[in-house]
Amino acid sequence: MKNKSYIGISFIILVFGIIFIPKIIDRIKNNDVTKIDRLNTSGQSETSEDLIMKIGPAPKFSLTNQNGETITNDNYIGKVYLVEFFFSTCPTICPIMNQNMVKIQNHFEGRTDFGIVSVTINPENDTSEVLKKHAEHLGVKNPNWNFLTGDKKYIFDLANKGFNIYAGENKDIDGGFEHSGLFALIDKKGNIRCRKDKFGNPIVYYDGLEETGVQALQQDIKVLLDEK
Repeated sequence: MKNKSYIGISFIILVFGIIFIPKIIDRIKNNDVTKIDRLNTSGQSETSEDLIMKIGPAPKFSLTNQNGETITNDNYIGKVYLVEFFFSTCPTICPIMNQNMVKIQNHFEGRTDFGIVSVTINPENDTSEVLKKHAEHLGVKNPNWNFLTGDKKYIFDLANKGFNIYAGENKDIDGGFEHSGLFALIDKKGNIRCRKDKFGNPIVYYDGLEETGVQALQQDIKVLLDEK
């Protein structure tokens, strides 16, 4: 009897492995390990809003892109998009931020419902012409990736008061400007969204300098793209 029990258990394990292990491996390869099938404390599946919290409406904006066109937040309704504040001559963190944005762009290549907004904090230098060359240098392919420029005070208010992502002018440091390396994630309806930390608190913004931040964004963007 014992031998028959062992055989039965072994058979069940074998069937489980054949059915489920390839799916698990496929999800890991696709950075989809946070797909919404985890169980919450009540025993029911979590929704996308449970996993990726809604912080509130993103600030409205109206600025000029690298092609001299006026771009507003309305251009991104129906799209999931990221927002960063940078400047083209930044000698420190901006190149890392921009390259990480390129990684994310490439990860969602072909998705017309995904976009990026890169706002310069040095508009006196970063004209539309300068930003167009910068975009070409980076290898920007996504037509919804806009590099925006405009009035300096307007941009600083958008960063510091609108998004609450720090940007400032400092003549005593290399480049003359300082700013946060954070990325904001916006859903199709124009809401700022984010995941929770290990304590269940919203992180609000994602680390644009670390690979862990890039991977988290790739996972969470996919979830938001699938939202109805």
